[in-house]
Amino acid sequence: MSGSHSRQGGQGKGVGARSGKTRNQTAREVALDVLIGVEQEGAYSNLELNRRLQQAGLSASDAGLATELVYGTVAHRNTLDYFLNKFVQKGTAKLQGWVRSLLRMSVYQVVYLDRVPDHAVVSEAVTIAKRRGHQGISGMVNGVLRSMLREPDKLRIPDDLSPEERISLEHSHPQWLVKRWIKQYGADTAEAICQANNEPPAVSVRVNTTMTSRDQLLDEMNSKGLDAVPSAVSPYGIVVRSGGNMALTSWYTDGLLSVQDESSMLVAEAVAPEPGMLVLDCCAAPGGKTAHMAELMKDHGRIVANDLHAHKHQLIREQANRLGLDAVETVTGDALELKERYAPASFDRILLDAPCSGFGVIRRKPDLRWSKTAQDVRDITQLQHELLDSVAGLLKPGGILVYSTCTIEPDENEGQLTRFLSEHPEYELAEGHSFPDVSREKDSIQGGSVQLLPQHFHSDGFYIARLRRVK
Repeated sequence: MSGSHSRQGGQGKGVGARSGKTRNQTAREVALDVLIGVEQEGAYSNLELNRRLQQAGLSASDAGLATELVYGTVAHRNTLDYFLNKFVQKGTAKLQGWVRSLLRMSVYQVVYLDRVPDHAVVSEAVTIAKRRGHQGISGMVNGVLRSMLREPDKLRIPDDLSPEERISLEHSHPQWLVKRWIKQYGADTAEAICQANNEPPAVSVRVNTTMTSRDQLLDEMNSKGLDAVPSAVSPYGIVVRSGGNMALTSWYTDGLLSVQDESSMLVAEAVAPEPGMLVLDCCAAPGGKTAHMAELMKDHGRIVANDLHAHKHQLIREQANRLGLDAVETVTGDALELKERYAPASFDRILLDAPCSGFGVIRRKPDLRWSKTAQDVRDITQLQHELLDSVAGLLKPGGILVYSTCTIEPDENEGQLTRFLSEHPEYELAEGHSFPDVSREKDSIQGGSVQLLPQHFHSDGFYIARLRRVK
């Protein structure tokens, strides 16, 4: 059950729990503050981690450890609580939030990390407990962790569990979600999804083909000592197996590449916009797919990149400027009202990259599994239906509408497509586009759509469907 890995934090700001620092914080203290922010204040783990790492000024190896501790502890939360509840007298739910986070983080190191000696984990936990609490708390933390080390047999998952209980505990996902995936995909695939969600995400970049070619950029990267290989998913992608944060490289600054998941690159390819076309991107922020479409159009034509939030408008603009793309025009507004703003049948291509439950990107956002509910899925499917319905009239006959999500939830994907086609006889599935070959668990919709699961290519779970307006 052990094995260590590292992840990169995201960018942005979050809310905090403890801010004043008079002395240098250790990696574990930084990680603990992030965990407290995530659990007590509802902060996003990637944003909160990035913010606190910027404040703390840790060495690269300490920043790596803090990152590992945050993502690992958040991801394995219910397994850690299961183990802890055997040793904490009144149960973890009764503990103060920061103490619970400290114990979870410590148990994560004992159970899942090989490179940290157990005695060092206990010693550091007790030191932090003394610093932040009173002697009673540090004594309890010491007692719980030492008892665990004495009774390692209790740190295992029993054999006599139902499939959803076992998968939920072994791979640390909420039981309602595991049950749902077993029903939708079968137990083996559900387990493979959960397992893939706990692997560190690959670092992949998209080549800006208006400035360079993939082969040329690959040669440059490899000559600089990076371990970079062509993506097996997208002809525009490169997977960087070692090389640090690609957003800090001159290639990024100079606009030769964008940091993007491989699955996400397939969306603009499915839109297949051509130079000179008029394209609508309904929910465009932060602008990765918008920019990719502009690159595919060789920056000739016009892309109307709409987003609901004014502050995200700037993100799209910054992307386009960095990549040297003039074809992108940013607008702010509700995508449901685009039909009031633009004439019917005025666009050659439309992309609706819809708001979704995000279950395809859990490996990048491990806290997402704990924050979503079945009701959230029901609510979002209604919005997706309304969005599809409202933009359908804006496409020219003969044009292509691409519907995409970063989820693996059939109600948000195949279900939406089936409903849309039944209500819009002027549309059909646009077959003939070559998506990556994945073993399809469902044969209901073929050819014009693909459901990528996170275990297929070690990339994000994504759904993409191409629709053609025939009249």
